[in-house]
Amino acid sequence: MSIPLESILKGSFVCLQPLRVDDAEITFGWRHSDRAKLLNMGAQTLDQQRSWIASRPESERNFIITLQSGDPIGMLSLGDIDLVNSRAEPGRFLIGEEEKVRGIPVAAEAMFLLYQFAFEQCKLRRLFGKVASDNRRMIKWQLFMGMQKEGCLRQHYFIDGHFQDAIIFGLLEEEYRKVATPRLQAMIKAGHHPAVH
Repeated sequence: MSIPLESILKGSFVCLQPLRVDDAEITFGWRHSDRAKLLNMGAQTLDQQRSWIASRPESERNFIITLQSGDPIGMLSLGDIDLVNSRAEPGRFLIGEEEKVRGIPVAAEAMFLLYQFAFEQCKLRRLFGKVASDNRRMIKWQLFMGMQKEGCLRQHYFIDGHFQDAIIFGLLEEEYRKVATPRLQAMIKAGHHPAVH
């Protein structure tokens, strides 16, 4: 079995399109916005961003989140795809154009499309990830989506001028089906975001 080739993942509100080198400028801007300050440090120059995109390994899939109009509004990835151990790590989730998406459940649908790709197309058993402890909004979001807190790596990141713990999360296939899917589908159907402030 091999990792499915990159293709466009289509939802009702958004699409996940494969990240291309041509997306370097917009993604570089997003990564250096205030919204990204709790993420790991990214490329420091536009050329570095282009090189980073061009060098992505076969074991990950990186996406640009677009509205149905084609307007790019964010990014998301599935990294460390390991078919032998049946696991992968969602990450690099960033809505870069917040003003364009107010009232639209782009975060919920983008994650739902990524989860479908992981569990339905890649046939994975488990997703996992790490979130900086200061990123309380993302921690709350992960828990809402059905992720289970599995541990803590102490002082794992130096972000925003100080060391932070990494909170470890995991989602098993049955939790995706029983918890994440109904919650995300309800949000998409309702057409609004949960209160994750």
